[in-house]
Amino acid sequence: MILVTGGTGLNGRAVVDEFVRAGHPVRVLVRRLAKASEAGLDHIAGIELVEADMTRAETLGAALDGVTRVLMISSSAPDMVETQCRFIDACKQAGVGHVVKFSGAESGIGFDPSQFRFTRMHEQIEDYLEASGLAWTHLRPSQFMQVYLREVPDIVSKGELRLPFADIRLSPVHVGDIARVAHRLLRDGGYEGERLDMTGPEALTMNDVAARLSTATGRNIRYVPVSLEARRQAVLASGVPAAFADALDELAAERLRRPQARVYLGTHEAFDVRPTTFAQFAESHADVFRGK
Repeated sequence: MILVTGGTGLNGRAVVDEFVRAGHPVRVLVRRLAKASEAGLDHIAGIELVEADMTRAETLGAALDGVTRVLMISSSAPDMVETQCRFIDACKQAGVGHVVKFSGAESGIGFDPSQFRFTRMHEQIEDYLEASGLAWTHLRPSQFMQVYLREVPDIVSKGELRLPFADIRLSPVHVGDIARVAHRLLRDGGYEGERLDMTGPEALTMNDVAARLSTATGRNIRYVPVSLEARRQAVLASGVPAAFADALDELAAERLRRPQARVYLGTHEAFDVRPTTFAQFAESHADVFRGK
């Protein structure tokens, strides 16, 4: 049996959808069944929902029973290290064969992960998993293309992409590409003890991103560089918690310090996944970027 945690989140749901499309059964751990129901996961053939808390081993019996491989995802929150390390302990106790950690890796050349708290957290969890005695694989994507959906309000109301990235380059990867790799890895196994980095197929400036959004929407969308402080105030005004805004500040500052992105498609190639371009992503979400 394959188990996916975080099945109601962006990445977990994408992986679950890959299992459904392929007709492969999958067990999905959720903290609240009601949330899974709201997400439409309770009436899909092939999905077995289990309600449990990753930090409480006493709730995980049904979730981990008979599991051979698990994809471990939890939200980027201050307690991520505790949550995932406790879950690793439970996996070891239950005799799980292989833990695939959904991790993170910046694609910037010379990027210092110690300067970004969530990368530091991922590294702590990776170290803990590697020392656990369990078979492990780290799936390490760079920035998601889907994060640009957060910019829809400014794009729709002002025709502007307002980000604090000057003229740096990033290589965002499509969540669907990551999900296809994760599905095949969980289905077939292998790659124990490996770190699988993933980026998108292009290193793009924000002017490049704006140009691709313009083409997809038929609107003139321009990139407007803003200061870190202006971005922070906009993020806080949108309701994002201060701790997460702090983390975004750290990430943006480090990206500005190391402005050249790398492109790495080795994982795509190993799993026979065709890389999605940003133009394809923009086209598939054109109505969203138009405000429809």
